[in-house]
Amino acid sequence: MKSKKKKKSYQTVNRSPGSVYYRGKKQNAVTAIDIINYNKEAYTTIETQNVEEALHFKGTQHVTWININGLNNTSEIEKLGNNYGLHPLTLEDIVNTTHRPKIDEFEDYLFVILKMLYLKNEELVYEQVSMVVGEDYLLTFQEADGDVFNDLRARIYSGKGRVRSLGPDYLMYAIIDAVVDHYITVIEAFGDKIEDIEDRVFEGNSDNNETATTIQSLKREVLKIRRSVFPLREVISHLDKMEHHIIDEKTHNFLRDLYDHIVQVNESIEMYREMVWGLLDMYMSIISNKMNEVMKLLTIIATVFIPLTFIAGIYGMNFDNMPELHYKHSYFILMGIMVFIFLMMLIYFKRKKWL
Repeated sequence: MKSKKKKKSYQTVNRSPGSVYYRGKKQNAVTAIDIINYNKEAYTTIETQNVEEALHFKGTQHVTWININGLNNTSEIEKLGNNYGLHPLTLEDIVNTTHRPKIDEFEDYLFVILKMLYLKNEELVYEQVSMVVGEDYLLTFQEADGDVFNDLRARIYSGKGRVRSLGPDYLMYAIIDAVVDHYITVIEAFGDKIEDIEDRVFEGNSDNNETATTIQSLKREVLKIRRSVFPLREVISHLDKMEHHIIDEKTHNFLRDLYDHIVQVNESIEMYREMVWGLLDMYMSIISNKMNEVMKLLTIIATVFIPLTFIAGIYGMNFDNMPELHYKHSYFILMGIMVFIFLMMLIYFKRKKWL
């Protein structure tokens, strides 16, 4: 049964700038808040669904990471944003999950949007992460539960690395670094897919329709990955060149290293993009070659039977004045001539390497 493709509906909502209107797909998500409050000596964690518990961490002597899962409850997002002095346009961008990666610079905070990619049950998950970096706090907003920050949380809990001894700017770097590291994992898995389909195309063991569908799916996937990842290069470059009181000079060294990583990721994406396009061309060439082989075989068969059909046509006209029709062995002589012509043509085709 063929599945009917749903038609996309395009609707423009004319709202005033700064309107907090959720444009994602997870309408029934419950807002879950994870809070990690730490310094070099200790840390505390809070898991709650009450936004009121996240409102009193601004201006403390600790670094506070507040992670919000679920964006459909816009009233709670607004309450949190008003408490931390976020601009209405920032709140509007947080709940709009269709943004490309970008960075906005404000007097009291930095606002960063990036796309998080990770594999879940061998399926690629795309999710927008919005990040607000202040003097002593960092807010991250996700559309749903599940992210790539478990290793970072483990480092905070164990006190390993620099994250507990540095500020929210370093935490921002660590979050972006975790996202970029998973880009590499996703791209490696994508490369394995390309190599697998490439082997199947060369070996000719797959169904033609299935192979074409898989290659088209790879094309769409690599374009989607490129749209999600490519703009982050500009964001990291801007962060590295930015002179803002929130970003410590030491953090710029890490941002430069992160920029090298994102350049490498983008180069890998471009390489795999070219490979997918080349894979499609190779697949079409192989299909064309197979069709040519079939046409060549049919042409050879037709060529062999042309003289035989000609002879059979002459002696099938039923004229009375054809003396050889009355010979005793004429049938066997004619069949011998036909077999001789058939064998000579096969020998000729073999010498020409057409068979």
